[in-house]
Amino acid sequence: MARIIHLFRTPDRFVAGTVGQPGDRVFYLQASEEGRTVSVSLEKQQVAVLAERLGALLEEVQRRFGADVPAATPGEVVDNQPLEVPLDEEFRVGTMGLGWDAESHAVVIELLAVTEEEVDESVVLDDTEEGPDAVRVFLTPVLARAFAQRAERVVAAGRKPCPLCNGPLDADGHICPRQNGYRRGAVADEADE
Repeated sequence: MARIIHLFRTPDRFVAGTVGQPGDRVFYLQASEEGRTVSVSLEKQQVAVLAERLGALLEEVQRRFGADVPAATPGEVVDNQPLEVPLDEEFRVGTMGLGWDAESHAVVIELLAVTEEEVDESVVLDDTEEGPDAVRVFLTPVLARAFAQRAERVVAAGRKPCPLCNGPLDADGHICPRQNGYRRGAVADEADE
């Protein structure tokens, strides 16, 4: 079967979001253009890494190519709206690619579906007919910064970290390795403060 590449050259929207309660959230990236929406699921850590690497890429693009990259997201492009529903997952993300298209002055993000075999790097950001399905999104530096900042907020909106080990605290606490297995509870911690 031929590979499907969902291409978004001038997306109306590209955002990270979640469904579910902290500790049990499913993370999605969603791209929309001209009434067409594609959603893919991925791990929380993948969202965090994408946001971090996107920030580094924007700094590099500004330094090497003199691109106009905002330090913060302008208010008019901040997107705090929830994901569009119905939420139909196209695929689960395995490999991600990130690049700069000097011709269109845009950041290119490519999300490839999980596959059983190892993905050959040559298919990332390429139009070859063989390989996993993909979502490819072109973003201006301003929209790329907006995406990265929202993604960071979405990742940080989960469970509070334990002040000792930085692991996530459940509503009933967690067994902290720094406390020799003593169960730290969220209510008990607040009383100690």
